[in-house]
Amino acid sequence: MYHLIKQLSTENEGELKEALTLVQDVFHEFEAPDYSNEGIEHFKQYISFDTIKQQIVAQDLIVWAYFANGTKITGMIALRLPNHISLLFVDKRFHKQGIARQLLETAFTYCQTVHNATQVTLNSSPYALDVYKHLGFVPTDNQHVIDGIIFTPMKKIL
Repeated sequence: MYHLIKQLSTENEGELKEALTLVQDVFHEFEAPDYSNEGIEHFKQYISFDTIKQQIVAQDLIVWAYFANGTKITGMIALRLPNHISLLFVDKRFHKQGIARQLLETAFTYCQTVHNATQVTLNSSPYALDVYKHLGFVPTDNQHVIDGIIFTPMKKIL
């Protein structure tokens, strides 16, 4: 399968909106069942097009998308600079095919080469905790709930 990982920009709103729709769909199926209504609403606001666009324009966030067969977005990752993964989602039909790992490697390389980062952090949902452990992340604290969002802080040494 031919694929492409590409940094998304605000100039191509269609691609960015497609990536955020993927996030919303995967979140609702796999993560929302663990969240309160407050958490679901907070997450929806966080991933709104305007919120993400504003962060990209302010150069606080970089978003990459994984295009299967070069055309359809099947995964995405967002990096809050300089070294925090804020979103990582893969279409359920493409789980366990190495897409998340490839997206993470893209972010790791960026963090190391541009920001000389020695570690990357993220806040894992309960659903993704074992996946991140498998990918080499370790918890740095116990589970938290803030604004209805359930997460475990994690890090990976690069």
